[in-house]
Amino acid sequence: MKSTTEIGSKGESLARDFLIEKGYKILDQNWTCNKSEIDLIVQLEQTVCFIEVKTRVHSFSVDPVLSVSPSQQKRIINSANVYIEQFSIDEEIRFDVIGVVHDKGIFKIDQHLEGAFYPTID
Repeated sequence: MKSTTEIGSKGESLARDFLIEKGYKILDQNWTCNKSEIDLIVQLEQTVCFIEVKTRVHSFSVDPVLSVSPSQQKRIINSANVYIEQFSIDEEIRFDVIGVVHDKGIFKIDQHLEGAFYPTID
């Protein structure tokens, strides 16, 4: 059995390839800031997308998209704000989640939810 880290890494690689095939440009992968990580930062036309990849074993596990908790969303949004400032991003932004399922040694994209969550004002 592969470790959780290996399964997650394979899921992120699959998501990366999936996005490239759809015409996205990869800006960054596993970008870290303040002990938080954004799995993929990509661009499609005039939109920069911050992508959280959730890989789950078996399709009957918890929906990967639903497993991005509000606190994790907040960490991703805060890190995205740093990235936007650091790299002077002036395009539209979006927060997506890609769900990957690992079942019997096969990885597949289960879903790509565009605009999975939005920044909120506290």
